[in-house]
Amino acid sequence: MKEIERKFLVKNDDYKLEADRIYHIIQAYLNRDPARTVRIRIQNGQGFLTIKGRSNTSGTTRFEWEKEIPLEEAQVLLDLAEPGVIEKVRYIIPLPNGLKFEVDEFLGEHTGLTLAEIELPTENTPFPKPDWLGKEVTGQKEYYNAWLSQAK
Repeated sequence: MKEIERKFLVKNDDYKLEADRIYHIIQAYLNRDPARTVRIRIQNGQGFLTIKGRSNTSGTTRFEWEKEIPLEEAQVLLDLAEPGVIEKVRYIIPLPNGLKFEVDEFLGEHTGLTLAEIELPTENTPFPKPDWLGKEVTGQKEYYNAWLSQAK
């Protein structure tokens, strides 16, 4: 129940050529307290409830618990969420070492923002850095979805 993740800006659309899956995501937060965010998400017709804890000092590691829930329940919970819904398209880019990048192309208020995340088994796990990968923004709160959902 630990998430180890690094986050990057994306320089161009070349990642789309490498994607093997694409998801449409709508999400909002029932609680945005940095010590315990509670997120509701609908992804390609499936509902998910996720709880995340505070990140460590490097911003790479934090507690994460996620459970699939019925779509109808997810829709009701979205109506109860705090103001600020995020909508995005997620591209899954597999890597030869079994890891994968998740590239989120934000829609709506954040159109033009594209972020890539990679989950790692350890903080020091090496991974390839494709040419489309830009500046690392791991641990910068302004790139967390909970922050983006309330930004104006």
